[in-house]
Amino acid sequence: MKLYITLFFMLYTFPVLQAQEKQYNVLFIAVDDLNDYTGFLGGHPQTKTPNMDKLAGQSLVFTNAHCAASVCNPSRAAIMSGIRPTTSGILGNKDKIRSSALLKDAVMLNQWFQENGYFTLSRGKIYHTPIVEKEAWDLWSPVSGNYGKPKTKEAGKEFSGLPTAEYSGNLNWGGTDVPKAQTPDYLNAEWASKQLEGDFEKPFFMALGIFRPHLSWFVPQEYFDKFPPEKLGLPTIKMDDLEDIEGAKPSKEFKLVNKHHLKKEVLQAYLASVNYADECVGLVLDALAKSRYADNTIVVLWGDHGWHLGEKLRYKKFTFWEEATKSPLIIKVPGVTKPGSRTEKIVSLLDLYPTLTDLCNLPQNKSNEGISLKELIQNNEVAWKHSAITSLHEGSTIRKDNWRYTLYNSGVEELYNHESDVLEHHNLVADPAYKSIKNKLKKELQSAVGKSLE
Repeated sequence: MKLYITLFFMLYTFPVLQAQEKQYNVLFIAVDDLNDYTGFLGGHPQTKTPNMDKLAGQSLVFTNAHCAASVCNPSRAAIMSGIRPTTSGILGNKDKIRSSALLKDAVMLNQWFQENGYFTLSRGKIYHTPIVEKEAWDLWSPVSGNYGKPKTKEAGKEFSGLPTAEYSGNLNWGGTDVPKAQTPDYLNAEWASKQLEGDFEKPFFMALGIFRPHLSWFVPQEYFDKFPPEKLGLPTIKMDDLEDIEGAKPSKEFKLVNKHHLKKEVLQAYLASVNYADECVGLVLDALAKSRYADNTIVVLWGDHGWHLGEKLRYKKFTFWEEATKSPLIIKVPGVTKPGSRTEKIVSLLDLYPTLTDLCNLPQNKSNEGISLKELIQNNEVAWKHSAITSLHEGSTIRKDNWRYTLYNSGVEELYNHESDVLEHHNLVADPAYKSIKNKLKKELQSAVGKSLE
């Protein structure tokens, strides 16, 4: 009788135990240079991101996520290592990850999953230079295809319309006649979709890097056609915005775009590139939804930093203002995240490493300097007092509660109150009424980056 009872218990509880022990897969999608010009973040009312919006409707959206560095290489190095740029010394695009004494032998996020029983695979831009860490994956696929360039351009001008004699940088754009199915991001997405049709013997960690809307903005003409420049509304651009910041000047790109009256054309090109990227993301999300892994795969969609489109009198990134530090972040955990949920609590992309290892019940990497967001994902109403710090070679900034405080290595400071000034137009650092909050934020920033900021 005891034997029958034992067998009965094993037969009926074993499937339950298996389900409990089954590990999540991870689909990790990076979209390069994507700011809040998405439907789910509302950064621009005329953007078109139906696929990312659909994912947002199934997930938890972090409306106040910030990058560890507002430029590709150090941001991605921080995400993949879990270590701050000021700790690793990787603060710019020219800094090589493995040249850092601290990161030389660091176990990156994908390697941590690999060492804990996962099959890891990647295509596209996850690290700043995709090929640099190709040996760190079980399966790594090179990028193929091309975006092409417009067929014609005016003599003496770039495709963008900017005079070549005045500017020859990568702020360039135009619609092409290359079929989208032959473009790199579309091919990356097709590759990831094909992988999801296969059989994995282990749980998988799949990383997909989408290049657009990184410059140059050459995408098929069909995407440009959706955004006629004359119908676009520009973001708020305050021409005297930098007067309360010592030494601050408009960027060369802004001065040229403004001089040649191309602000709407820049916006068109960015929105076209975002829409193209969204379609590529949708290809993979549709494949996941149709796959056997749909109900057991964590989806993380993130942008490596924000992007200026004229705000603060500049284009591109490389700043400590909200437009450059704020990053899109969506996390979907089957059976955990409430569809359509949102949180305004401040988080850092540095937190992704410990968060994913925590969600997948893996050991924590003790070198991580971020914090796990698991508690916030399980209950987005939980009390939260954490901050986000963004650093570059020029200094650091901290976002905490309703405040942003920035300190440059030159000694220049900025302080903004987001409760009353979400566009950061009014630098309060010289106002004695805010000395106490400034000193408090400075102390926390100093402690976090591990060096004197006097």
